[in-house]
Amino acid sequence: MFKKRIWKPLLIGFGWLVSLAGLVVLMSFIEVKKSELVCKKVKVYIPGNQYFIDRQEIDNILQTTSHSLIGRKVQRIDIHALENKLRHNPFVEFAKVYVEMDGTIQVEVSQRQPILRIMNRFDQDFYVDQHGLKMPLSQNFTARVLVVNGYIDELFANKVDSLHTALAKEIFKTVDFIRKDSLWDAQIAQLYVNQDHEIELIPRVGNQRILLGNADSLEVKFNNLKVFYKQALPLVGWDAYKLINIKYYNQVVGVRNETLIDSLKRRKEFMADSVKKATINAFKQDTTGRGDAAPVLDNTKEKTSIKN
Repeated sequence: MFKKRIWKPLLIGFGWLVSLAGLVVLMSFIEVKKSELVCKKVKVYIPGNQYFIDRQEIDNILQTTSHSLIGRKVQRIDIHALENKLRHNPFVEFAKVYVEMDGTIQVEVSQRQPILRIMNRFDQDFYVDQHGLKMPLSQNFTARVLVVNGYIDELFANKVDSLHTALAKEIFKTVDFIRKDSLWDAQIAQLYVNQDHEIELIPRVGNQRILLGNADSLEVKFNNLKVFYKQALPLVGWDAYKLINIKYYNQVVGVRNETLIDSLKRRKEFMADSVKKATINAFKQDTTGRGDAAPVLDNTKEKTSIKN
């Protein structure tokens, strides 16, 4: 009984020792093979449908076209240095480089995803990605994102950088909210910052400006705008207001389009005057004295029309 208790742990320990020795031998074999492994080719994978950086630019960064990688022993290639070179590119968010057992160097590059384009008051033009980082424009690709211009003081040093001004952060917060809502993403075409440093929305449908103010209580403000769209605009028409003010928490203020109202008023007066002239001319031409040729004027508060 006592002997069985001694031999059992010894056998387990011997098994672990053999396994460890086998692992060391295997690792040594891999290291020997790796030291003899030569880079045969470089494969590049760029996911997504935005191509701020293309295969040729990656080849230039890695110097694959000058044959500095292909034909070299893998052991003499600094994989981490290659990753750092790629990550220094302003359009690259993440880069991973690794070597397969057949000598192929795999390169995976994840690009930054811009969500808005800012044109500041100093004539500088740059993107802001989904993480709120500034990035330059690209000669290879133009992203279809919301454009924001006007009195914006946020500067751009032509490198990846965070947003510094409070207004730029509010713009980013607003655009991020809009892009995540399918309704507003389809309706809002552009943003503008006025002289008072307040954010205005430019819609795709309708000629009015929408005064948002700041990025506080965005969900409440846009919900108020949605109610206004559903209840008020169908009654008066999409062009009845030149400004919709939603910057206040508990109300929506619509400023009437006086030019449109004056135009409709003049049109109504012109129609009434035309009917009046037509009636007078008809009576002048009526030789019977009964006035049968004269049109009848149907005038109500809602409409003016002519019945023959």
